[in-house]
Amino acid sequence: LAAGLGLGLLVLRIRLAWWEQCSRACILFAILLLLAVLLPGLGSEVNGATRWINLGIFRLQVSEPAKLLAFIYMAGYLVRHGESVRETRMGFVKPLGLLGIAAVLLLAEPDFGATVVLMTTVLVMLFLAGVGLWKFAGLISLAGAAFALLAITSPYRLQRLTAFVDPWNDPFDTDFQLTQSLIAIGRGDLFGVGLGASIQKLFYLPEAHTDFVFAVFAEELGLMGILVLLALYGFIVYRAYAIAAVAEADGKPFAAYLSYAIGTWIGLQALINMGVNTGLLPTKGLTLPLMSYGGSSMLAFCVAIAILLRVDYETRCTVNSVPASGSAAARRRRRNR
Repeated sequence: LAAGLGLGLLVLRIRLAWWEQCSRACILFAILLLLAVLLPGLGSEVNGATRWINLGIFRLQVSEPAKLLAFIYMAGYLVRHGESVRETRMGFVKPLGLLGIAAVLLLAEPDFGATVVLMTTVLVMLFLAGVGLWKFAGLISLAGAAFALLAITSPYRLQRLTAFVDPWNDPFDTDFQLTQSLIAIGRGDLFGVGLGASIQKLFYLPEAHTDFVFAVFAEELGLMGILVLLALYGFIVYRAYAIAAVAEADGKPFAAYLSYAIGTWIGLQALINMGVNTGLLPTKGLTLPLMSYGGSSMLAFCVAIAILLRVDYETRCTVNSVPASGSAAARRRRRNR
């Protein structure tokens, strides 16, 4: 958390114009990260998935920064080619080419959850940019067929996708993680067992500090705690969309698209994580934003929040006719004092 806050403070000083200028490089860097983790000797395998690069004192889960870098690229592309994306079929398909490569590399790790979050957020960005709904029909059908094929051709994936339908059918093997999560949530009742008093996190619930931290939260703070947590995530998403709307009205499309993406990313990943913990969705390895233990996830979301704050700051400066810090106008202003 301390590292995330420190990195966030540094990112807060970076002008949005710099991110926009580097947006093309961002997607290339994201693809390089996703390629690197698959190379023998670089990627670290945990529980059958190769998602991490060992940096010595820190293991980087490459999908976390890759998602943010992809959103920066998409925001820049929509600014440069917005009219083509909205008006022509080829303009709509072109940006999805590089993102499709990133999605294939994510599936190769495999990281199905990150792929869903990435592509869904990008589709939301396209929709908010004014792309007609009819263009999504073919793409969604193709994606659905591809995911169905992936599930059918892999017994492991098919088992994971169907296990959540009746978790009590095999509570000691395939469905052990989900049943322990449901027990934790059930123990929480209305007000919980008390902060720090969870029993399920004591080696009963696997990944209690990462993917299933929501179940432990529900056990300790109960339904009331869950409602407060939902309200907090709802507030973050609302503020992200509000900041995006102000930036869009102020003629800052890159800032607006990126803010929409960050808000969608946080809200979507939180909902998927909660859905997995409650048995509404198949088990996937997605963290709960800003809560799960995990350096890569925390760093990525802290950077995303910092960018969101920077958008708000620059928009307020424009409205109040004050040069934003880090801009050429601000530097000239300091020299003339």
